[in-house]
Amino acid sequence: MFCAISGSTPTEPVISPAGHLFEKSLVTKALKETGLCPVTSSPLSADDLIAVRVGPGAKPRSTAATSVPGMLAAFHDEWDALMLETHELRKDLHAARQELSHALYQHDAACRVIARTVKERDEARAALANARGAAGAAAKRGADAPAEAMDADSNDPKRAKGGISAEALEAMAACGKELQKTRKSRPVSDSLAAPDTFAAMADKPSSAPCHPTKCKGILCVTLNPLDSNALATAGADGSVAVFDVAKGKRSKQIAAHKKRVKSAAWCGLNVLLTGAADGAMKIWSSVDGSCAATVDGTHAGEIVSVAPHPTNAYAVTFGADGAWAFHDVQKAETLCVVREDDTNYGAGAFHPDGLLLGACGADGVSRIWDVRGQKRAAELTGHQGHAVSSISFSENGYYVATAAADGARVWDLRKLKELRFFDGAKNAETAVAFDKSGHYLALGSGVELSVRAVKKDWEVVKQWQAPKTVLSLAFGEDARSVFAGCADHNLRVFA
Repeated sequence: MFCAISGSTPTEPVISPAGHLFEKSLVTKALKETGLCPVTSSPLSADDLIAVRVGPGAKPRSTAATSVPGMLAAFHDEWDALMLETHELRKDLHAARQELSHALYQHDAACRVIARTVKERDEARAALANARGAAGAAAKRGADAPAEAMDADSNDPKRAKGGISAEALEAMAACGKELQKTRKSRPVSDSLAAPDTFAAMADKPSSAPCHPTKCKGILCVTLNPLDSNALATAGADGSVAVFDVAKGKRSKQIAAHKKRVKSAAWCGLNVLLTGAADGAMKIWSSVDGSCAATVDGTHAGEIVSVAPHPTNAYAVTFGADGAWAFHDVQKAETLCVVREDDTNYGAGAFHPDGLLLGACGADGVSRIWDVRGQKRAAELTGHQGHAVSSISFSENGYYVATAAADGARVWDLRKLKELRFFDGAKNAETAVAFDKSGHYLALGSGVELSVRAVKKDWEVVKQWQAPKTVLSLAFGEDARSVFAGCADHNLRVFA
């Protein structure tokens, strides 16, 4: 028999009316403190205890009255207190386990409810975005169109799932096939900058004011692929500037939006697309600075990136609301809106073939989308806990670079594996950009700007210190210059 409190054989055993065996000294102390049975928690007094007779051999031998017995008595008292405390801890542990089990059950139920609510919210957002796009397209075709014509258009057999027409799909497929065929035989310019050319560049950049002084940053820099002397910059003040590279000064300024312009892209020789925090994509003529059309109502929040398709007939916008939308530039209408992930996008771009999209999320995941099927093809996870703010595809179609506050990463799309990681300034704005040949990668992190040679094992061939934080990057013709948009109104030219 063992004591119900200490779990050891009692020297002075007593039994409670409930039938529990205790060490007398232990249960007496417990009754003095609580007046309750340590096991059943029912009222109990010392008079209710019944002593159990044991043989004389079970009693400890008496010792002489020296200091040793006193120490033993003290140890005995400490042991009794320890056993009482252990018993109480065991009871508390059992109660805590029961409370934790109940809390975990409630947490699991709450998570299921939240997941179902989030799914319903996303479905409602997608339905609303598609309805807005369809309403905008219908308004442009004319509000007075007969109902029969509208019904015929909605039942058009050439309209593919998601709103992208069969004509658009065929055009993208033909363009992608042609680009894939010519990529391997794509000639390298004889005037392409060599690594030594970068080493000979000046250590300090030249500055060119492109925006009003109230502008707190140039958020996007993009060179016209059809005219290397035309460079567009997008400002945080809502303006867009066209910079003449040959003359080294601004040639035109456009008051494009009332809110900050996060992205600008060339869609042909004289057509410029802009996306802003007002959720609208505008189509501009760079010749006279006039707005040809506005595509609005597609995104519920800011447009973070505008990416033209290689055909220059279509474009995709990426929104901070977690959606990407496919637009017909010539008709200025939205054909498709895809909203699948519970995340906010921070950047996006077309693959050089025009058949894939890269959409960078605030959750640190970069998603590769199949444009034609509007399905997610792959995920690039590496910037854990850091919002991806910049993406650039190499012209060879094999590599893609992404950047976040933790640094920049280069991925091999053939294996869907991380190829390189470049550390940057801690928690600083980071931007990346490949040159048109795919031979060089520019990386900006904080005020540090560097150029790496792809075919030299990503070796740094030049490094600069910018006057302000680097927010956006672009290479000049044949990589003989680097343009940086910084956290002020001046464009920096490194050459």
